[in-house]
Amino acid sequence: MFEYLPELMKGLHTSLTLTVASIIVALILALIFTIILTLKTPVLVWLVRGYITLFTGTPLLVQIFLIYYGPGQFPSLQDYPVLWHLLSEPWLCALLALSLNSAAYTTQLFYGAIRAIPEGQWQSCGALGMSKKDTLAILLPYAFKRALSSYSNEVVLVFKSTSLAYTITLMEVMGHGQLLYGRTYDVMVFGAAGVNLSDRQWFANLADAPHRA
Repeated sequence: MFEYLPELMKGLHTSLTLTVASIIVALILALIFTIILTLKTPVLVWLVRGYITLFTGTPLLVQIFLIYYGPGQFPSLQDYPVLWHLLSEPWLCALLALSLNSAAYTTQLFYGAIRAIPEGQWQSCGALGMSKKDTLAILLPYAFKRALSSYSNEVVLVFKSTSLAYTITLMEVMGHGQLLYGRTYDVMVFGAAGVNLSDRQWFANLADAPHRA
């Protein structure tokens, strides 16, 4: 079983880079969407709520398939070579799907933390004559700090979700596992993949350790 680990580790770099990039993009989007929901910006707030409903209500695998295979149903996109090339890249499609999916859940997490702020703190800022912008500048960091421990779980979920990227030909850990199984028909390949999954769980425990201390 362990002789398969070096081959499987080749896909670990892809999994890690995809995770980091997805988390960064998702975090930026989530911050923007959280502010929109908090300020109750007309029209935009309904668009954000619709987006959250869509991406939290459908399976991630379906989202990956739609983003990767969907553009192929529109031949007119081939008239734009750069756009067509980008939409044909498995890594970029996986990044887009993971980012949009994670951003939806992260927005819910952050917005929930903001709504959990005691009403008295909002009233205190208003009594001091602060604008809504200044109030958010003070209370948002407080809310995000409270949501940090839960957000670490979302980071781990994104890491684990990268295993779905092999379904669109992206060679990450699971992709290399399927390739090895196709060559050897040795089910212990998946045992070696399980070792990688246990490593991921170790990273999860490591991420949560500072918050449990």
